[in-house]
Amino acid sequence: MSAHAPTAEKGLNTALLCQESYDCSGNDEAVFECDECGTLQCQCCEKELHKQERLRNHERTRIRPGHIPYCDNCKGANGNIMHNNATGSRQRAAMRCQMCKTNLCVECQKRMHAGGNKRKHPITMYHGSKSQEEEEEGMDEETKRRRMAEKVASFLLVDETEEIQVMNEEDFIKKLDCKPDQHLKVVSIFGNTGDGKSHTLNHTFFYGHEVFKTSPAQESCTVGVWAAYDPVCKVVVIDTEGLLGATVNVSQRTRLLLKVLAISDLVIYRTHADRLHNDLFKFLGDASEAYLKHFTKELKATTARCGLDVPLSTLGPAVIIFHETVHTKLLGSDHPSEAPEKLIQDRFRKLSRFPEAFSSIHYKGTRTYNPPTDFSGLRRAVEYQLENNTTRSPRQPGVIFKALKALSDRFSGEIPDDQMAHSSFFPDEYFTCSTICLSCGCGCKNSMNHAKEGVPHEAKSRCRYSHQYDNRVYTCKACYERGKEVNVVPKTSASTDSPWMGLAKYAWSGYVIECPNCGVVYRSRQYWFGNQDPVDTVVRTEIEHVWPGTDGFLKDNNNAAQRLLDGMNFMAQSVSELSLGPTKAVTSWLTDQIAPAYWRPNSQILNCNKCGTSFKDNDTKHHCRACGEGFCDSCSSKTRPVPERGWGPAPVRVCDNCHDSRGIRLDVPESQTEEEGGTLIARKVGEAVQNTLGAVVTAIDIPLGLVKDAARPAYWVPDHEILHCHNCQKEFNIKLSKHHCRACGQGFCDECSNERRAVPSRGWDHPVRVCFNCNKKPGDL
Repeated sequence: MSAHAPTAEKGLNTALLCQESYDCSGNDEAVFECDECGTLQCQCCEKELHKQERLRNHERTRIRPGHIPYCDNCKGANGNIMHNNATGSRQRAAMRCQMCKTNLCVECQKRMHAGGNKRKHPITMYHGSKSQEEEEEGMDEETKRRRMAEKVASFLLVDETEEIQVMNEEDFIKKLDCKPDQHLKVVSIFGNTGDGKSHTLNHTFFYGHEVFKTSPAQESCTVGVWAAYDPVCKVVVIDTEGLLGATVNVSQRTRLLLKVLAISDLVIYRTHADRLHNDLFKFLGDASEAYLKHFTKELKATTARCGLDVPLSTLGPAVIIFHETVHTKLLGSDHPSEAPEKLIQDRFRKLSRFPEAFSSIHYKGTRTYNPPTDFSGLRRAVEYQLENNTTRSPRQPGVIFKALKALSDRFSGEIPDDQMAHSSFFPDEYFTCSTICLSCGCGCKNSMNHAKEGVPHEAKSRCRYSHQYDNRVYTCKACYERGKEVNVVPKTSASTDSPWMGLAKYAWSGYVIECPNCGVVYRSRQYWFGNQDPVDTVVRTEIEHVWPGTDGFLKDNNNAAQRLLDGMNFMAQSVSELSLGPTKAVTSWLTDQIAPAYWRPNSQILNCNKCGTSFKDNDTKHHCRACGEGFCDSCSSKTRPVPERGWGPAPVRVCDNCHDSRGIRLDVPESQTEEEGGTLIARKVGEAVQNTLGAVVTAIDIPLGLVKDAARPAYWVPDHEILHCHNCQKEFNIKLSKHHCRACGQGFCDECSNERRAVPSRGWDHPVRVCFNCNKKPGDL
């Protein structure tokens, strides 16, 4: 077993070599280990490989002394990594064969060196973990910090389209490589593209290690938002995309910066200009205004909604302006008596920008006569600000993620360029709803995605009336004078009327306006002449905004034609399908529904009230208009006016007894109630319907579709536009009939609209067909 001894022959290379050979011969020393490529890579291969777009975001680890690589032979024939069957994880190497120049786990070493000359190959055992621990015991504090910084790796937190690249809190904590209960602060950096933001973070927090990628190329090397955890300062460090860069979706990327600023405790504004430009002050001033206007309220709501133990501060972060010059003096050098912060505040006032949202603004400058840049002053300023917990206290990483997720959910979506005011870095259009009123063109003032919380659209100014949308809203004047605003709508009939009674009253006295508190307050044809407009008498008019996607303000809820068509369709189908006996029963039932109160019901009339003849199924029953009793045709063949009952001046059917008592006043109340008068009207209309029923039955073969379009209410979608069910998307054909939901007016199949519910806002006070979606809505439809 001497072949397995942990010794190495002299002159053999024990260093880790590049396994890619992409830009080298394979003999260069490995510097990185890429977890997703599954190989060790030299510096040249790592750089060239990950220039490719599909490999750019690979997780890579810099190789440290004592690093133990993965087993090279734990791969299949196609190059795929083979995992340990027991643990499901990829195996680390336990030794290195100096002759084969491969790293092997115990199982692979036994399999490859079991026999032949390979048994004599020299083997070097890995003991990196133990030697590393022993090495760290003798290190000073500064060296330990540098070693800790070497292990840090950054990850993409939010991409350029504002999409969070972390799945949940656990994933966020895992990528940060910190403890879930650890309390952290957030430090972010802003500035123009090319000013060295990533380079500044690497030297301020990570002792110059390239945690955040830097590049000498013209293209920006930081796209989106990247994050890393500094284990020394115990902060989450966030690198952002530069301002004024040649990028697409400029509006969304600018809004993304303010989301990062909102979750930060400390902001570093990096500028490499010899003089402070106005862009710096405009950016911070506009960011402060937008923060106070849009983010303060949202951060409070997030605290309540998520039940966070640590409240999110509604006061903005502290700001450090890090100014590096080469040829010019630092700010305040010419005025030693004045602090640089006072000069900065003067510049803000001159530009009419007021950074009230930030808890403090500090200036830290450095003049670089000869590179490299000195970051020691910035590091001390950052450490001092992080120790200050008076305004912003550290919080758990889960709280940080929840805040960012809440802001991303609230302020997201595309920003139309034609609606933006480009005079500000953070115009209101970045954070407010982009919906425009169809009538007046005014925009909604609520924040983005407010509909998810059930908050309706709202505008700053009043709307104007548009005949196209008829955006008037009627409110009951009597209720308004009592301190209540009750919306009312014109409709065919009152809620207390039966369907047929309502149609009869509508034919006689027109549409009604009904208040839930006051009852029927208006009928359009209540009098023969002199009927006044409801706006002048019983209702108030208000003009409301018309937002896209809403039902609009179509006030034509007079659905009499459609109701009559529905009823006649049902009656025609019943008459054509049923035999004569049931048809008579249906006719008798319909007659009872619209009969005056003093008429005897058809079901109680078995014999003629005069001659006593029993009625058969084919016999017709006649009511005397004077006494209301039932007679056969021969006993009620005479006619005369009956003004006492409201039948006049035209002659109507009466029995022989009542005809002979022409001069005698009938026992009738002096005044009839409104219900009795309405019933009489209903009976008159019903007689006209019954007289034409035969014609309806005869013409039943005429397609109802010829008149449906003329009869449909204004808010219904026309039949020719309905090709699929609005819910299940089934295509309509001869076998699959289309039905309209009485609430929304869309077309549905029978399965998706078989619910029945009253829709008073549309004039349907009795249960009618509604779709599943409308039926789920709470309250009155």
